[in-house]
Amino acid sequence: MSGALSGIKVLDLTRVLAGPWTGQLLADLGAEVIKVERPGSGDDTRQWAPPSLPDGTAAYYLAANRGKQSLTVDITQPAGQAIVRQLAAEADVLLENYKVGGLKKYGLDYDSLRALNPGLVYCSITGFGQTGPYAELPGYDYIVQGMSGLMSITGPADGEPHKVGVAVTDLFTGLYAANAVQAALLSRYRTGEGQHIDMALFDCSLAMLANVNMNWLVGGEVPPRLGNAHPNIVPYQVFRTAGDSHFILACGNDKQFRAICELIGLPQLAADERFASNPQRVRHRDLLVPQLAEAFLTRGRDEWLKLLDAAGVPCGPINTVDEAFTDPQIRFRKMELHLKDAQGQDVPQVACPIKMSGTPPRYDAPPPKLGQHTDSVLSALGYDAAAIAQLKANGTV
Repeated sequence: MSGALSGIKVLDLTRVLAGPWTGQLLADLGAEVIKVERPGSGDDTRQWAPPSLPDGTAAYYLAANRGKQSLTVDITQPAGQAIVRQLAAEADVLLENYKVGGLKKYGLDYDSLRALNPGLVYCSITGFGQTGPYAELPGYDYIVQGMSGLMSITGPADGEPHKVGVAVTDLFTGLYAANAVQAALLSRYRTGEGQHIDMALFDCSLAMLANVNMNWLVGGEVPPRLGNAHPNIVPYQVFRTAGDSHFILACGNDKQFRAICELIGLPQLAADERFASNPQRVRHRDLLVPQLAEAFLTRGRDEWLKLLDAAGVPCGPINTVDEAFTDPQIRFRKMELHLKDAQGQDVPQVACPIKMSGTPPRYDAPPPKLGQHTDSVLSALGYDAAAIAQLKANGTV
């Protein structure tokens, strides 16, 4: 079955996470994605181990490179630049995450390649964008989490700021970039013209603060760090139960709060004007939450979850990663999949979460070995066996 993006050719010059995440999503949706890597070493994440497969391929690399072809090219050599220009001339999309201006000296910047292919959608992913006082700075997810305000609201209220457990700024930028690429392709369908997409981790990290951003812009108060609590909803946080276990309570309205009060044997709390509405509960959280916390210590986690679920109150456990993979809902949705590489080695993967009835994501191939498709890609460009051998001898591919 053809994917939604079948027929779209993507040239992926990115490394590490944000860019490769973009390319993998486009590959899942059916695009042909050629990953351009440094000869000999390839994407840095190939060595970010342990853990790794028996052949040494790092789990980190496996997370973001499914469905691609790997072509090794030294773009510092004129012959390597010529190969990339040939590919760009017939590509629909080019992804790159070099430093601002880093590809211009090789003639692989947007303006140079646009002259060859006016319809090219050229997506640049950097830490701070192509413009502004920080444009020349390198971009790291961890640092951007700190600069954007994300870490200031993450972690215990009385402790130090925390980063999120995965590189969410990279991942959100990858998702924004994939959306931007598809929007640019739709625009090209109408106009015939490609365009340059400028994606910045800093921009995306700030944008993803969502309601916290608006709390500052509308309320004028610096959003505090609340640990597992919610800035706009109470009670909406983690509670400890008997047996020193924990669960998440996500009370979204006053009806649910009344149900909670009945369950814990404190119906008077729902009638108290300080807690009767969500805005009042937010204002008086310091008075309310300790009373709830004490009540939830009287039963075990699973018992509370059963009672709250029966009462229609949103709640849930805090699973470890292994528990999440064994959850019956995750299994039913087939979120874990296994692919075989050319040697028959099993390659575990996490499925694309997009479900489409007509053109579902495709899983044609596991993440490629370094340079696995160099010969086939060059052959398709018209290089014969002798020319390919010479490029290899010169260290170009």
